[in-house]
Amino acid sequence: MGQLVAIVGRPNVGKSTLFNRLTQSRSAIVDDTAGTTRDRQYGKVDWNGKEFSIVDTGGWVVNSDDIFEEEINKQVQVAIEQADEILFVVDAMNGVTDLDDRVAEILRRSKKPVILVANKVDSNDWLYNVPEFYSLGLGEPYPVSAVNGFGTGDLLDEVVKKLPEKPDEDEQLDDIPKFAIVGRPNAGKSSIINAFIGEDRNIVTDIAGTTRDSIYTRYNKFGFDFYLVDTAGIRKKAKVNEDIEYYSVIRSIRAIEASDVCILMIDATRGIEGQDSNIFSLIQKNKKGLVVCVNKWDLVENKSQEAIKHFENAIRERFAPFVDFPIIFTSAVTKQRIFKVLETALQVYQNRKRTVPTSQLNTVMQEAIAAYPPPANKGKYVKIKYITMLKGAQVPTFIFFCNLPQWVKEPYRRYLENKIRANWDFSGTPINVFMREK
Repeated sequence: MGQLVAIVGRPNVGKSTLFNRLTQSRSAIVDDTAGTTRDRQYGKVDWNGKEFSIVDTGGWVVNSDDIFEEEINKQVQVAIEQADEILFVVDAMNGVTDLDDRVAEILRRSKKPVILVANKVDSNDWLYNVPEFYSLGLGEPYPVSAVNGFGTGDLLDEVVKKLPEKPDEDEQLDDIPKFAIVGRPNAGKSSIINAFIGEDRNIVTDIAGTTRDSIYTRYNKFGFDFYLVDTAGIRKKAKVNEDIEYYSVIRSIRAIEASDVCILMIDATRGIEGQDSNIFSLIQKNKKGLVVCVNKWDLVENKSQEAIKHFENAIRERFAPFVDFPIIFTSAVTKQRIFKVLETALQVYQNRKRTVPTSQLNTVMQEAIAAYPPPANKGKYVKIKYITMLKGAQVPTFIFFCNLPQWVKEPYRRYLENKIRANWDFSGTPINVFMREK
């Protein structure tokens, strides 16, 4: 399972800018207005061969300063509970504020590793302000400039060094599928889990995972044998003093990272919303298998084939370019097609493990390449000579050996992926297509 680092701090200290810098992306919106970040931003960081997940807790926009501070406290509490390490960002230009002191007081009482990040050191003049943050009692402040990248290398060295080592998961988990049921609040996650488990709870056991947040619920009846990975609703409900949206997203990150296949619940009465796309993005970034479950189908009046087709097309258009995944219409209340969900999730898990013989792969794909060769570039032609499937990879991975791999662009990679999917069943699982020089 991956390790999670949370960025916390009062508004307008540059958390989103630091997030963009560390993830080498521009996914978090940056503005001088406090509270610009509302959705929870999630990304991956790879530093010197060590990969970890990072979440930007963002700002909060409310009218009352008192409520504002209360919400900041909530996000810090959730970050402490769920993250393996915390980056506490402060503003070197403005110095220590009362809100910084309050957040620091909470962090000092926690047992999680905390790194104090003094941001906005955009020139050497601001370095003289950094020692002031020793007063927060959180150790040495690391001066950085998220805007120009100053100090971020040293900061990442410290982040990697302080990440706690994770023990290996129990070996008995390795050969058994792990399914996570994820989705936005009130999509029916708890209801479908209860429908799966039913009343025969004696054959369902909870096995603690590698972190305090992950619990594997063993399900071994009706011919199935798999683990349900803890997500909101399996182990406990969110505490009433925690922000529901933030809590559900950060828990979803944990559940997705610990799983093989994710069952994404969508509320049929509300359609596809932004939160569904955010969770789908998490699944894609972590290269997990996917089954989309349209729940509450019993509440929909129009159940015609045309309506089903329209709903399926809307989902695939929203999640494009990855469209090769199963969609099942269910009702957790009436238990309509809930076992079809389990059968399909198991099939997706098997698709992730599927291997294609090298001889068969070359025969089929060389014909596809001959029918539509890679476009020429500056009068030179790309010649793909050999294809093989990488063994032991977590995701089906295909290596195409050619003379000019740098000239094979993304549209042609998608063409190759589509041809692979057309000839072998990889429904629900992402595929890696790499070009390598022969």
